[in-house]
Amino acid sequence: MKNLGLFCGGFSSEYAISMKSAQTIIDHFPKAYEVYKIEVVKGDWFCELNGEKGIFNRNNGSLQFSGRQVSVDVALICIHGDPGENGKIQALLDLIGIPYLNSSVKASALSSDKYLCNQFLNARGFNTAKSHLITKDIGFDSDELIKELKLPFFVKPTDSGSSFGISKVHHKEDVAPAIAAAFEEGDTIVAESFMDGIELTCAVFRSPKGIIALPITQVSTENDFFDYDAKYNGKSKEETPANVSVALTHDIQNASKEIYKALQLNSVARIDYIVVGTKPFVIEVNTIPGFSQASIVPQMLSCQGMAIDEFWSMIIESELNS
Repeated sequence: MKNLGLFCGGFSSEYAISMKSAQTIIDHFPKAYEVYKIEVVKGDWFCELNGEKGIFNRNNGSLQFSGRQVSVDVALICIHGDPGENGKIQALLDLIGIPYLNSSVKASALSSDKYLCNQFLNARGFNTAKSHLITKDIGFDSDELIKELKLPFFVKPTDSGSSFGISKVHHKEDVAPAIAAAFEEGDTIVAESFMDGIELTCAVFRSPKGIIALPITQVSTENDFFDYDAKYNGKSKEETPANVSVALTHDIQNASKEIYKALQLNSVARIDYIVVGTKPFVIEVNTIPGFSQASIVPQMLSCQGMAIDEFWSMIIESELNS
């Protein structure tokens, strides 16, 4: 039996979400693997097992329990935001020689940066929202942002997860507080034009038979936008499969597979869209999408009639044997 290190937690505000994702994975992971849940925190990373705490050795990739050492044969990272979704843990694992199921350092770093990723995809011919990069050094001008993007527009951290630090700005006086809130979650932020359309999302993954696109989901919310409250406190409606035309379904699935290939992704990724009329605009790419019971990807798998352990078995076979 191989030992899988499941890295969860992390340094962002999505720590609790990551822990829920990890538990769903543990509950449904292929039985050929012994799963060790490694909590990534500031300080020693640890694994609690039968009341005993083992410390993860970042020099050799082992877990040190009292009187015994457990080697990690393969890793799976389910950290939303820093330091998982941005590729930092992948870099560490590359250095110490532990294979992992996730996307590479390069692909993760690019995909996790909302501004740079969309600039890359736009250059490859995919539609994206109009955006403006803001850093602490450059600053911002509220009037110029309003002139460029029109009200309302979104303000987001570029390099954190997709649940915290996001604001929809309706008035000029909301610009500065929105930017301040975003800077609490990341070092750079993006102001992005609002698009009035329907929100669709599609997950894709690599299997031994090629890249598979799962049924797409339509997301709607009674809130102003799909924020943390909408995602995790029951303030949203997620319909899988989405009640859209067959043609649009195919467009979204095909675009998602092409984006997956263009970014050179691995394992599972979820791509979010706003569709204006019949034209899809890419919102963001999630290389470590949520996997809790309330998350969208498990809903897509259920709609596909695919068991979660079967899903991970296909990813393992594809990623470790490629």
